[in-house]
Amino acid sequence: MNALDGILLARIQFATNISFHILFPTISIGLGWALLYFKLKYRRTQDEQWMAAYRLWVKIFALTFALGVVSGVTMSFQFGTNWPGYMRTFGNVAGPLLAYEVLTAFFLEATFLSIMLFGTKRVSDRVHTLATLLVAAGTTFSAFWIIALNSWMQTPAGFVMRAGKAHPVDWFALVFSPSLPYRLTHMLLASAITVCFLLAGVSAYRWMRGDRSSAVHQVFRLGSVVALILVPLQILVGDLHGLNTLEHQPAKIAAIEGLWDSETGAPLLLFAILDEKRQTNDFAIAIPRLASLILTHSADGEIKGLKEFGTDRPPVAPVFWAFRVMVATGIVMLLLSALTVWRRRRDRPLPSVPFARAWVSLSFVGWIATLSGWYVAEIGRQPWLVQGVLRARDAASAVPAPFIAISLSMYLALYAALIGAYVWVVFYLARRAGDAHA
Repeated sequence: MNALDGILLARIQFATNISFHILFPTISIGLGWALLYFKLKYRRTQDEQWMAAYRLWVKIFALTFALGVVSGVTMSFQFGTNWPGYMRTFGNVAGPLLAYEVLTAFFLEATFLSIMLFGTKRVSDRVHTLATLLVAAGTTFSAFWIIALNSWMQTPAGFVMRAGKAHPVDWFALVFSPSLPYRLTHMLLASAITVCFLLAGVSAYRWMRGDRSSAVHQVFRLGSVVALILVPLQILVGDLHGLNTLEHQPAKIAAIEGLWDSETGAPLLLFAILDEKRQTNDFAIAIPRLASLILTHSADGEIKGLKEFGTDRPPVAPVFWAFRVMVATGIVMLLLSALTVWRRRRDRPLPSVPFARAWVSLSFVGWIATLSGWYVAEIGRQPWLVQGVLRARDAASAVPAPFIAISLSMYLALYAALIGAYVWVVFYLARRAGDAHA
């Protein structure tokens, strides 16, 4: 293997680690606020079904939080092992932001999670509710600092380069970089939607096993209704995010659209076989002018093509298809939630067996949408680690490719086993909760 193979393997290994890691914060961020909702509903109504829902989902939250912490630690090691040039160049930026995440978020979550789990009968109900609020806030603080760093890598601002190192000169501009509002909102909504489908899917699973408790119906209704509200909102935020990306990362947009030559009135490709060597698309199915209309809000708007960027452009096919997977998943989520709410409005409060099966099968569909969106964002930034400042090849370590391949294989095997175990435990806890109501 040559040096390029080593860089590619290092990128794949980091992508593997971050793909595994992001699954769990995606759930814990939204689930923390769902738990707070359950607790507040219980305090207001004194309905024990809300506490029954809380007791089940706080266990799932604890499991999710634990896996998120472990996978996050593993991921952070790779800054030193595989990408030393990144921390050497941008340690003055990344180091403080990661430290703020630990100080303002991780400690908050870790401290008060124990009260959530074991303090129901040891502290007052008010203190227990406050602990739930602080943990939910901690998950959001964590998301803020991580997205702030990642957004800065996409749209860097507020720093100067001196002797090959980045030095912050405006922390406000650095933290609140041009893409942060869109990326943070997009991520928080993705988390909330992921949790909506998990809540509804697990509740549908309990219903299919014969659990007709009020907690099942309440949580299922909450998940399906909130999903119907948030998915259209996510589409709107996605449109705004696309406009921001067009301004700051036009090469990524060109890859998303599969657009090789700059065009006015660019079509929206629904399907195409992309040939990167010939820089053409085969078997293309397109809607005329729609890409320009969506991205520039003008049917005659101009979009730059990939040829404009020379070698400073991302791999096209992964970005192109990941975006379409994300959109297709969002459409499926919107249709299922809309049909479910429509059915409820027709005086059918209970899910039919086909609907219940659909929700169970899509319990973790939010993971697919989140991962495909992250692949668009991260692969679409290539060949840059920090947009326009540091290329991936300039930050990679000299670790031989075979060594990276060995560790990558171990990561893949371990993560596959852990994901399978996590999903099994979630449904196992749901079965136990159902048996308790039998």
